[in-house]
Amino acid sequence: MGGEIVCPVPLPAGQRILLAHGGGGRMTRDLVEQLFVPAFRNDVLAALHDSAVLDVPAGRLAFTTDSFVVRPIFFPGGDVGTLAVNGTVNDLAMSGARPLYLSLGFILEEGLLVDDLARVVASVQRAARESDVVIVAGDTKVVERGKGDGIYITSAGLGAIVARRPVAPAQVRPGDAVLVSGPVGQHGVAVMAVRDGLRFSSPILSDCASVAAPVLALLEAGLDVHCLRDPTRGGVATVLNEIASQAGCQIAVHESAVPVGDDVAGACEVLGLDPLYVACEGRFLAFVAPGDAEAALALLGARADTAAAARIGTVRAGTPGLVTLKTMAGGERVLDLLSGEQLPRIC
Repeated sequence: MGGEIVCPVPLPAGQRILLAHGGGGRMTRDLVEQLFVPAFRNDVLAALHDSAVLDVPAGRLAFTTDSFVVRPIFFPGGDVGTLAVNGTVNDLAMSGARPLYLSLGFILEEGLLVDDLARVVASVQRAARESDVVIVAGDTKVVERGKGDGIYITSAGLGAIVARRPVAPAQVRPGDAVLVSGPVGQHGVAVMAVRDGLRFSSPILSDCASVAAPVLALLEAGLDVHCLRDPTRGGVATVLNEIASQAGCQIAVHESAVPVGDDVAGACEVLGLDPLYVACEGRFLAFVAPGDAEAALALLGARADTAAAARIGTVRAGTPGLVTLKTMAGGERVLDLLSGEQLPRIC
């Protein structure tokens, strides 16, 4: 991947973006020509046409779209640009696809520092290279001061399905092992801490990262992976409830088996949050056939990015849509859906 990536920005340092009325102003053109195109340069994007013409492999494709409105736009361990790429790449991977192409739309607020935009663009460039995806199309709009909260990014992603069998909630079966790829809750706590000016003994970094590589490793190993899901908004508990409902089954989880960092656990205790409901942006849940569970854990455990993967539960043929948690105290309780969102604007 090389060393540090620096985006060429020949605009004056510290300059603020001015509203480009009608979307055709000189500042908007300069941003495209001097910032976005050099940062994301490739043959498809270089055409600067109204749409990208792509070569895609034969077979089925996965297509996704998302929007990113995190506040603040910079947080420990990432920023809105990192989120936009990794979030879109991860959604493609959850369908058993190899991510190929991305499109990004930037909504910029009048008054935004060009330096801040360049920093976000550098993060986008870096994350795209790390995930081996190509940014082939995009758009830039500027809105009036007070109307955009800095930067919003809308994304679309295209990937090639590599899974030999469908990877979806409908494929989940009783007996399936429920695996998580690493410690949960880091992203939500990291954003909450910086948003509210909280300080801990050691900074908590977002787990924001691409999970495409470990997912592809599971699929290429021929393991019987029935379903994949990244626990973003609503965290692990929300995803488990969604899968249990869609698959018409029951899921039993052991609290002691769920990996949670000591720093995140302590912060959640102070903030009154349950780590199982706190968002992740670099983790995934895998529902794997019981005969392949140990092999899947061994594969994930051998990788640096998923070394803390763990089996946290089992799918049962019980009450459809029910998720239960065996607590550390030895009791059992229902792990239900929250009536609202614990942490808004975290992605």
